[in-house]
Amino acid sequence: MTEVVSNISPPPGAVATVSDAPPIHYMVKIESFSSLGENAVETYESGVFEAGGYKWKLVLYPNGNKSNNVKDHISLYLAMVDASSLPRGWEVNVIFRLFLLDQNKDSYLVIQDAAGKERRFHGLKLECGFDQFIKLSTFNDARYGFVLEDTCVLGAEVFVCGERSRGKGEVLSMKKDPTASKYTWKIVNFSKLDEKRQESQIFSTGDHQWYSYFIILICNLN
Repeated sequence: MTEVVSNISPPPGAVATVSDAPPIHYMVKIESFSSLGENAVETYESGVFEAGGYKWKLVLYPNGNKSNNVKDHISLYLAMVDASSLPRGWEVNVIFRLFLLDQNKDSYLVIQDAAGKERRFHGLKLECGFDQFIKLSTFNDARYGFVLEDTCVLGAEVFVCGERSRGKGEVLSMKKDPTASKYTWKIVNFSKLDEKRQESQIFSTGDHQWYSYFIILICNLN
């Protein structure tokens, strides 16, 4: 059973519902939750789980994501793991739901994007979620049961809707302090060379192998 929550403000662009069913893909139980703030732990990353053929983890900011100027809220995100093995130009469209257990009622607060919005993961964006997942005042309010005996339970469901690769590509990497190299090619009996391509021996520099060449052209002016 799923019902809309009327007394909890969802994040911008999201909806909040209540479900009796636990998340089907992943759950994480955090004990001594208050110690995260007491020890100035800004970020907690869950273990890795698989869904839709990809690997994921949850990324929690117990006091809000300060890099996004979040205050008075918990920030919670879904992050893709091991994306370096995917082909260049990959994209994955995902609908996901993030869960928070109400331990008083044994039900789950579910936060997801409104109208079934898909989130796009790609090489430059491996993390999506909610800056304002839930207000800290609501999270710590005993009436909601989100924290019981300093313990909370989070979860996730991830549904891959589409995936694609844009094909070939390249990466340009410029070295700040390039290493200068010099190679000397000594040509013996140059005047006796035939009319053809002449290649040097292969030499190495900058983690790559190279060679030089020239072509002798003989012109008959008669």
